[in-house]
Amino acid sequence: MVVKEYGKNNNDIIILLHGGGLSWWNYEEVSEKLKIKYHIVLPILDGHSGSDSDFISIERNADEIIEYIDKNYNGRVRLIGGLSLGAQILLEILSKRDNICEYAIIESALAYPMKVTNKLVGLSINMSYGLIHKKWFSKLQYKSLKFKTELFNKYYIDSSNISKKNMISFLKANTNYQIKNIENNKSKSIVVVGSKERTIMIKSAKKIHNKLNNSELEILKGYCHGNLSINHSDEYVKKIIELIK
Repeated sequence: MVVKEYGKNNNDIIILLHGGGLSWWNYEEVSEKLKIKYHIVLPILDGHSGSDSDFISIERNADEIIEYIDKNYNGRVRLIGGLSLGAQILLEILSKRDNICEYAIIESALAYPMKVTNKLVGLSINMSYGLIHKKWFSKLQYKSLKFKTELFNKYYIDSSNISKKNMISFLKANTNYQIKNIENNKSKSIVVVGSKERTIMIKSAKKIHNKLNNSELEILKGYCHGNLSINHSDEYVKKIIELIK
């Protein structure tokens, strides 16, 4: 597993798992602000640009991260956060190990399978994959995400480097994921979703919150998918600091 690290001399470990189709830069600004006090570890998810493995499944990626934590940090870290696909991997980690982290931030995680969308993933990617390498098409896609404009070049380079096979694999996994048993997890958690996200995402956040006994739910007014960690790093950092306090 390939990781990007900040603040390596610090003892408290924070692991942040980026969204599908993105990469470690999802949390670049957050990491720059936290590195004075914390050791930030940003794994590049399987099948994404810069990774060393193809994407097999959410479960497989969760197992790899657990193994990494066991090997390097004696099986426990201070906090794990995740966005979208990364948040689903985080949920899988929480279901497999109830004490792997003291705190968790689950941002915009889909917790209900989208059967129709899942069936159309392969057809959609097969039809559009050739356009992904076109900058004008990538700009249209990026604009729809409503992320800050200065990250576009990183998005364009990394999304262009994802193979068709991996893109289909992680999108199918994302739209077919079913949440496991997380009721016994001991982490203190925040479940975050934007008020402008699709209804199924808000419904998912409520479901996750109801399953995680020691969690708070925050529906962020006016926010779209992934806006908190990518567009509002100051607010994201503040939430981490307040959660740990």
